[in-house]
Amino acid sequence: MVNIKINGIACQVEEGTTILEAARANNIRIPTLCWLKGMNEIGSCRICVVEKTWARSLVAACVYPISKADEGCEIKTHTQRVLESRKTTLELMLSDHDQKCLSCARSGHCELQELCKELGVTKADRFTGKKNEYDIDDSSLHMYRDNNKCISCRRCVSMCGNVQGIGVIGANNRGFATEVACAFDMDLAQTSCVSCGQCINVCPTGALSEKDDTGKVWDALNDPEKVVVVQTAPAVRASLGENFGFPLGTPVEGKMATALRMLGFNSVFDTNFGADLTIMEEATELLERIKDGGVGSALPMITSCSPGWVRFCEAYYPELIPNLSSCKSPQQMTGAIIKTYWAKKNNIAPENIVSVSVMPCVAKKYELGRLDQSGAGKGINDVDYSISTRELAKMIEKAGIRFAELPDGEFDSPLGKGSGAAIIFGATGGVMEAALRTAVWKLTGESPESPIDFKEVRGVEGVKFASYNVAGREIKVAVASGLGNARELLDKVKKGETKVDFIEIMACPGGCVNGGGQIIAPSELRNFTDIRAERAKALYSLDESRTARKSHESPDIKQIYAEFLGEPGGHKAHELLHTSHRASNLSK
Repeated sequence: MVNIKINGIACQVEEGTTILEAARANNIRIPTLCWLKGMNEIGSCRICVVEKTWARSLVAACVYPISKADEGCEIKTHTQRVLESRKTTLELMLSDHDQKCLSCARSGHCELQELCKELGVTKADRFTGKKNEYDIDDSSLHMYRDNNKCISCRRCVSMCGNVQGIGVIGANNRGFATEVACAFDMDLAQTSCVSCGQCINVCPTGALSEKDDTGKVWDALNDPEKVVVVQTAPAVRASLGENFGFPLGTPVEGKMATALRMLGFNSVFDTNFGADLTIMEEATELLERIKDGGVGSALPMITSCSPGWVRFCEAYYPELIPNLSSCKSPQQMTGAIIKTYWAKKNNIAPENIVSVSVMPCVAKKYELGRLDQSGAGKGINDVDYSISTRELAKMIEKAGIRFAELPDGEFDSPLGKGSGAAIIFGATGGVMEAALRTAVWKLTGESPESPIDFKEVRGVEGVKFASYNVAGREIKVAVASGLGNARELLDKVKKGETKVDFIEIMACPGGCVNGGGQIIAPSELRNFTDIRAERAKALYSLDESRTARKSHESPDIKQIYAEFLGEPGGHKAHELLHTSHRASNLSK
């Protein structure tokens, strides 16, 4: 332990603790910009500089480890020298920054903007001279990069390379010409980017953002010739409220349904319905593969709900494509049912339906155009537009809806109800647990003793393993979230070091609750609170409140199979709810 003083307060901290951590432990805030705990600890932005009593220069609090040599030293976090240094740093950043804040996607939620307010930087004309100008890279279907707003913090680079293991962006050039971009200045669409959007989540400014499709949705809503329907993913309800002042992880399911109806959607559905369909099909497929022993179909079977993961598999692990479940994602299953079953019941031509999804995931924008995603017929997409949780929040604000004061509404039947198993799809391990609830039932038959909770696969750990004895057979499972963790698990599977029957993989660390389209958590919150765990709590609480907590128990699921689909895994179900996968020609 080392004895120091921070702003005159005596502190005893463990050797190796950074000044930033020591200050926070003693309720003292030091602002940061580039720092992300455990991910991007490079001390490059110099916003967190502090003054030590015997230091000749300011030191970066985020990376300065307190040692025995610091015994008795005093640290000042807000001296005039410190504040002037931070202010000068901000002014230098702004001297090469596109300051079109009013038109920026992150206005009001920009960490650079907030620091300027805090430190009184109202003008940016002290440093004038040459300014870099960049073309906007909007080549990808899901996002754009505007380096005119980039501050070179490297947070996106660290997320893409260190966490997700993709590494398609990095620092190009040197000195004043340095920019974050793809190798050889390629467009993002030319690289093996998997569209996960995690880089957007950690960007402190508006340099990265999803493609905004709300204009297309507004146009559809204002077209009297179209029937416009919407579906919302489980994880959206665990994040949307944060945009309107609710505490992190507050479930706002009812208010969201009301808001969607007020926006003008003709019908408001729940992707939970599609998640239950996914489980019915996926559990059936899993048991068929286990029964077959992997002779005619590959084991372990791997989930296919996450389009970022599927894109990753097709590009980086094409040899494992036979292991992917053939099931469409819940978004696409719900879309296919809307334009077939629901359209027929309501006597509406599929081509007159505009199907919109609200997703925590920007990779869903890419998924819409994949092959074999047209259950209603050639040329008719299962889903027409996919917007993120952030885009829905913008629509609600634009419509002047006072979200926090809305009464709780309900989704429309029969595609508006889902089981508790469907709700937990949004958390890592949720798809696995939901599938196990139904797979166990299929193997053992319904009984009061049939397990509901499989808590061994819960939690935010990057890789989890569990084993269950069901009807005399041991079923081994694994769960991975975040593509860096997925790579670690898959390499062990390929080498034969890990033998399991079933694997769940989500592209985003923590699952969809931390998807690339969720409400952005500022770094001060992200660094010291596990937003994944807090949002997941909302989903598990909703699961526990449901009467039906297994997909096969849902009355609406029973009805659609009886009326329309036939048996799970049957011909009709395969025609509408299953797809194919193929090796990608993305460069590695």
